[in-house]
Amino acid sequence: MHTELTASRLLSWRLAVFAIFTASGLSIATWASRVPSIKAELEIDNSVIGLLLLGMGVASILGLSVSSVLAARLGTRLGMLLMMLTLAAGVAIVGIGTEVLPALPLVLVGLVLFGFGNGALDVLMNVDGAAIEVAVGKTILPLFHAFFSFGTVIGAGIGAAAAGAKLGVFPHLVAIAVAIVVIAVIAFRYVPHRSFGAEEDSTAGWRERLTTALSAWREPRTYVLGIVMLGMAFAEGGANDWMALAVSEDHGGGAAIGAVALTVFSVAMTVVRVFGGPLVDRFGRVATLRVLAATATVGILLFILAPNLPLVFVGAALWGIGASLGFPLGMSAAADDPEKAAARVSAAATIGYVAFLCGPPILGVISDHIGLLNTLFIIAALVAASGFASGSAKPLPGTRGSAH
Repeated sequence: MHTELTASRLLSWRLAVFAIFTASGLSIATWASRVPSIKAELEIDNSVIGLLLLGMGVASILGLSVSSVLAARLGTRLGMLLMMLTLAAGVAIVGIGTEVLPALPLVLVGLVLFGFGNGALDVLMNVDGAAIEVAVGKTILPLFHAFFSFGTVIGAGIGAAAAGAKLGVFPHLVAIAVAIVVIAVIAFRYVPHRSFGAEEDSTAGWRERLTTALSAWREPRTYVLGIVMLGMAFAEGGANDWMALAVSEDHGGGAAIGAVALTVFSVAMTVVRVFGGPLVDRFGRVATLRVLAATATVGILLFILAPNLPLVFVGAALWGIGASLGFPLGMSAAADDPEKAAARVSAAATIGYVAFLCGPPILGVISDHIGLLNTLFIIAALVAASGFASGSAKPLPGTRGSAH
């Protein structure tokens, strides 16, 4: 941080970033919970949904790529506002392209804006979250991600209610878009302006920031941490994009029950993220990640193989519990050294978000050949691999995290 904050301003900053994480989760679960309805309205198959998701994923990578530029030129404060407005516009356009002016290209345009905004926002809000974690001196990134999950719980719950009440996709998505705009404008007032990685915005400072950001990609630990985050991000992204559809169609539950299953997943994830900080402080990052990776693997396998819906819900809950802390603890590990936190968090977020958004579309294409439930075995294997790589999350010697 480049300016000293009073306790009240630090608290306001925390609350604002909590709200931003919530809005991001709300937007993603809103889309995910209405995938079955959108599929039915547009009369498309899983491959087309996968291609739509791929377009959103590519846009998200572009958002990730320009996030450092946005932070350096505008600061995270203004950058987060602009990206929240962008993703809100995308959500609304998806609703328009589904029902008002039904057209696959229009839905794709909406998902591109949605993906770009969320991709850039993910890095910006995690950079601010890491800075707040350093300022308060304790592990709180899991709590920020709990608010993301809280947003997904709200989004999935509203989506389940909307699907059950036969509410159209258009009014639902427009209402959520308006809510995100309101959150963005209010939160903007309480986020302090901070320069990104250097005090001066000179040409030399700009080059120095780029060099620092690139240096994170030359560190072996970045890639091993990436395996941890890749597996867990695949687990989270795969659930968000395919769980409702898998329950609705492959397990025969219908659209409303599919949305309820996603809600169960999101609730389980949120509960663990709320208590994630104390768990890490007591047992350490590595042990926590290994136990949760095993839990997620068991949950995914149960979800796939369950012969009835009650066991499907148990599997969804275990899946959510196990996938809960991989992403935030990867971020926290990347931020161990405050001097290089911004660059390392950006690199870690890029790896995790590529898996989070680009993995599920690939699964969609594969599912048309081997079935959606069989495709989920791929996620189980990647989660198991992340458990074996969890040793990379061990805190760096001499850093704040080494106390854990």
